[in-house]
Amino acid sequence: MNTYVIDTNLFFNMEAALGLGSTTKEILENFIKILPEAQKKQETIVVPPAIVQEIESFFDNQDDSLLKTFLGFVTVRSPAIHDTHLSGDLFDQLINDYRLRAFRGMKVTEEEIIKAAETFMGKEVLSQKEFQMAVGKIITNLRNRYKNTTRTGTIDSRADFELIILAKETQGTLVSTDEGVISWARKIGVKEMSSQVFGKKMQVYL
Repeated sequence: MNTYVIDTNLFFNMEAALGLGSTTKEILENFIKILPEAQKKQETIVVPPAIVQEIESFFDNQDDSLLKTFLGFVTVRSPAIHDTHLSGDLFDQLINDYRLRAFRGMKVTEEEIIKAAETFMGKEVLSQKEFQMAVGKIITNLRNRYKNTTRTGTIDSRADFELIILAKETQGTLVSTDEGVISWARKIGVKEMSSQVFGKKMQVYL
């Protein structure tokens, strides 16, 4: 049996290049066709509850028939987190990673505050609209830089953690486009497959 533990981004990030559609709707429709055939060949998809919640959050109506039909073909399983043993070295690496990211996030914030001060230095009083436009650009830039500095390349949610632990527990193959998920999964020896290769394997069943 081949078990695949898949991430939310496969359905909403078109850069995943599954080759199963150019929209979320098309991808789900094709999976609904694929999964019954794949299951006959002992190929199954398993997702943790946190991933189901993420997928549902993208839909205005969580009773959407397409969504419910798709979820009916996957196995939803919680990882046995309390029974999973991980190396203390792994947590040491994680803590150090977060500490460095927090420091870099602080530096990014300081840089953006200085830029903001320089932007308004010597200027006369702006109208409310002009002020909001100027501040809006600064805030957007700060948010983007802070997010990239503190979150890119690491795990930052329960869903990320559950994906990795579930893949280890089931000896399944992890499929994700998230650099952080893949990076930390490799540290504990989880099997992985690129989204493109996974897509090609699934296309066989169409």
